[in-house]
Amino acid sequence: MSEVIKVVDVKIFPHRYLKAETTEKVLNEIYDLDGIVRVIVHGQPLPKTVPFGPARGLPVNHQDRKVIKVKGEEMELRVKVGEIIITVEGEKLEKIMDGIEEICKRNFPFGYDIYVGAFTKIKPTVTDYMKYGDISSIDPRLIGMVDASARLKDSVKMIK
Repeated sequence: MSEVIKVVDVKIFPHRYLKAETTEKVLNEIYDLDGIVRVIVHGQPLPKTVPFGPARGLPVNHQDRKVIKVKGEEMELRVKVGEIIITVEGEKLEKIMDGIEEICKRNFPFGYDIYVGAFTKIKPTVTDYMKYGDISSIDPRLIGMVDASARLKDSVKMIK
């Protein structure tokens, strides 16, 4: 088994939903910090089509469902970002916190909250075993990241 890296999660909770342009800028600045293991964005879904009701199946043309570029990788933004969870190598937390605080001050003039704790899974779950089978061969950043019934390519984008 590979060496276990001690990690800590940092949750950024902006006081407003982020526009696609702000999300792209913030994510690129976060990935420039040293010691980032993974970054997760959460928020309200931005579906391509209306999922239910009388307009079911009709296209939803939301201005924030855009393709953004993070560290050279294009990804479709499928949520209106309301929180960002950053998994950080534990020994680099203090240094990274200074950088995160600066990024937030620069990009969120409307305010934000930052929490430090454990917000993501770091040990394999039953769902991970169901989804991947032998988990020894998968990237550890994928642990606890995906729904068993979802397609991986539709719910996770790996940034190098």
